[in-house]
Amino acid sequence: MRHVWVRITLLCLFLAPGEWAHAAGAGDHDISKGEDLLKNKQYAEARTSLEAGIQKDPTNVQAHLSLAEACRSLEAWACAEEHYETALQLDAKAGATGSTQPRLHKATVWRSLEEVTAWRLLNDAKELLSGGKVSPEKMRQAGEALDSANELGLNNDQLAFYQQLEMNLPRQRTVAVSNKLPSGGLSVGGTSAEMQDMPMVLVPAGEFTMGSNLGEDEKPVRRIYLNAFYMDKFEVTVGQYSRYLEVTDMEEPPDWTMMNQPQRQRRPVVNVDWEDAVNYCKWAGKRLPTEAEWEKAARGTDGRIYPWGNEAPTRLHANYGRKELDNHQALTPVGSFEAGKSPYGIYDMAGNAWEWVFDWYDHDYYKKGPKKNPIGPAKGEGKVVRGGSWLYVPEFLRSAHRFDAQPTNRLFGYGFRCAKTP
Repeated sequence: MRHVWVRITLLCLFLAPGEWAHAAGAGDHDISKGEDLLKNKQYAEARTSLEAGIQKDPTNVQAHLSLAEACRSLEAWACAEEHYETALQLDAKAGATGSTQPRLHKATVWRSLEEVTAWRLLNDAKELLSGGKVSPEKMRQAGEALDSANELGLNNDQLAFYQQLEMNLPRQRTVAVSNKLPSGGLSVGGTSAEMQDMPMVLVPAGEFTMGSNLGEDEKPVRRIYLNAFYMDKFEVTVGQYSRYLEVTDMEEPPDWTMMNQPQRQRRPVVNVDWEDAVNYCKWAGKRLPTEAEWEKAARGTDGRIYPWGNEAPTRLHANYGRKELDNHQALTPVGSFEAGKSPYGIYDMAGNAWEWVFDWYDHDYYKKGPKKNPIGPAKGEGKVVRGGSWLYVPEFLRSAHRFDAQPTNRLFGYGFRCAKTP
């Protein structure tokens, strides 16, 4: 019941001025009429007309966006969700085939879709909890719907609705659900010893293909042998980092009050520098991964381009290509992109947040570094970050892509995950 890969705003922002023209064809009359009705806020009539047009022309991206907006205004959340998603899928296909049709401004579409999905989930929970005595099974389903809505990030109106519904569930659930960690992780109220048990994945010993011919500092492509190691399944979250700060009394990163909100506990912590990341991993009984470990965990042993394979990135794979941080709303909860997992089942190794690794950066290191358990040069000016972020273009999502950053930078795209030697 998760649709964490979606977001939107107002329909008028989706396409740039002048991009509303669509090739004449079946359904155009109904679609044009529906759009006029939508502009006049006649939402029910607009929905009827647009649905008729889409029956005749089901590939019209513009019509699906208009219908989604009409349904959203009618609070027909499932309808709005369906047609926003369809518009995104059709737009992605148009891009893959080189279509000259106007492309969506996706960042705005995704934001609204996430909002609509949260409303649908909240209303699903309300339906399950209504009607007198509620069975344990419906109680469980309602709890799952609330959890999923909460993971998307709730606005003030949604949060108030969520809290009302939460009061109908068993008392043990009345803590902030946002503090939960994915896949059965422990509450952020755990001790340092408990933090060591956060989900990790074993990456077996052996060789893998490191580097590529697509970047000068990624050459030469070579076979590297690594001992076995564990890698965090998820990027370190705001909730985890919050507990660390409470226990250690370390300095908060910039914008911490904005990040450390109930609805953002499962988003990756950012604004941390290299030393912050080192100190957290040490406290958790772990360490930062080396650059080679990070790349193997991301792409496996078959030389694939991205964690999921060689297919170009889509919004189903990763969080990337957004234009504005928008008070940290551009980040998505960790573990949101099932289709973007690495061969070892590790999430968000492309997009969301750049990840600090142990190594100093050296443009020519691959030409002279060892082929067994490399740990980078002994010194340098910048540290390596990997994986791209919510802001960057698909090129930066390649598993072999390297980027160097000043180790003291505490910027809005820099996060991390930890590794551990068995």
